[in-house]
Amino acid sequence: MQVNETRNEGLSREFEITIPATDLDERLTQHIEGMKGQVNLKGFRPGKVPASHIKKTYGKSMMGDIIQEAVNEVSGLALQERELRPAQQPTIDVVGEVEEVVEGKADLVFKVAVEVMPEFDIGDMSEIKIEKPVAEASDMDVQDALEKLAEQQKTYKARGKTAKAKVDDQVTIDFVGRVDGEEFDGGKGKDIPLVLGSGSFIPGFEDQLVDHKTGDDVVVKVTFPDDYNAENLAGKDAEFDVTIKEVAAPETAKVDEDLAKNFGLGDLDALKEMMKGRIEQDFGAASRDKMKRNLLDALDERYDFELPPGMVEQEFNSIWAQVKQDLEQSEKTFEDEGQTEEEAEKEYRGIAERRVRLGLLMAEMGRLNNIEVTDEEVTRAVAQQAAQYPGQEKQFYDLYMQNPQLLAQIRAPLFEEKVVDFICELAEVTDVTVSREDLFADPDDHDHDHDHGDKPAAKKKTAKKKTAAKKKTATKKKTAAKKKTATKKKTVKKDD
Repeated sequence: MQVNETRNEGLSREFEITIPATDLDERLTQHIEGMKGQVNLKGFRPGKVPASHIKKTYGKSMMGDIIQEAVNEVSGLALQERELRPAQQPTIDVVGEVEEVVEGKADLVFKVAVEVMPEFDIGDMSEIKIEKPVAEASDMDVQDALEKLAEQQKTYKARGKTAKAKVDDQVTIDFVGRVDGEEFDGGKGKDIPLVLGSGSFIPGFEDQLVDHKTGDDVVVKVTFPDDYNAENLAGKDAEFDVTIKEVAAPETAKVDEDLAKNFGLGDLDALKEMMKGRIEQDFGAASRDKMKRNLLDALDERYDFELPPGMVEQEFNSIWAQVKQDLEQSEKTFEDEGQTEEEAEKEYRGIAERRVRLGLLMAEMGRLNNIEVTDEEVTRAVAQQAAQYPGQEKQFYDLYMQNPQLLAQIRAPLFEEKVVDFICELAEVTDVTVSREDLFADPDDHDHDHDHGDKPAAKKKTAKKKTAAKKKTATKKKTAAKKKTATKKKTVKKDD
């Protein structure tokens, strides 16, 4: 094996490595010797096929795996001998004709390009000083939570047969829809509950049922939206023959002993304690989120070291693609957001640099202090996320557990949280009492979900933006059963 360093600039390294054809042939021979006892070929006794015959018959097909294994082993050894730690997966390019290498006619020559981890001093974490905003759950907070809980327990009570339906009332209806006089698939419903003003049906449908009473037959005329999910109906005029079978008024549950009993609790005091506990959990999570952001800001200001250009470019491209997609979906331009495209690009490149810097810092802190995420912790986190998809838990769980990349997406934030906890134990953290509003206020409208607390580069004021960093995975929840009612309006939830 011959290794020549062809580039050494900043954090970039490039090597040209040569593996003689004789070495590859020796590797192939050793591989065949190790497996020949398991080979069965017609005309030979089981396990007695000569190595020379195996090599002649299968040598070329085996050489591809031999070459791949040799490249990985030798390139890794070259970096290890030079005590270089790759910042990301090296890029490998084979020089010359691979076919000649496979046939044993030429040495294997390949180039290894890699960006290495920068060297920087972690220093004394106890020198870091940060604030942790905290807030206490007041009696008013508990009362507000109880009233919202009661609102969620809303029921509907039938009104008199002569009572006219109002917005927020629930009507029970039968309907048959027609386009150009013909019924269409999914355009029929029986005993369908509909809360007027909820926006559950296509625009204009619910409005035409207001001021009608039980027993009324109503002809509802609407136009399907141009972007309706059923292409054969999009933009079409339709008529629905609707029969109102019942009109019911909303009744909000009272904050009393009965409400508590509905949740299996003995009395109202027990319900208040439960709600206070939930509020305190929410406050605690928000408090930690703010503390983490303050810590990341402090770390970003404290450390300044060379960053691998490829990592920064990869992170920026990911962010920039999401920014442009968000603008396209919202039919806006950078000017609509209060800046030019060049200004936005500079800002988001600064965010990419911040993420890479903090990511490398976190990785180094974890390495130096032996911080690891166990397989058990990852499995538990997957199970917790799977529980958010009732009826699809097993599919979700299996999807993640069989996909190393998806597992890595679970492991990364767990690792980051462990490193944050470790640093906070060393740093000087001061609790600062704030109001509930301040605790939950988002200082710059950026998402903080595993995004290293991104904030705009420099101190210029910018228009509020959509989060560029929202992680998207193939595991986003799919609809378990599509609604067949054609009058239901399709809603598309956009990223915050």
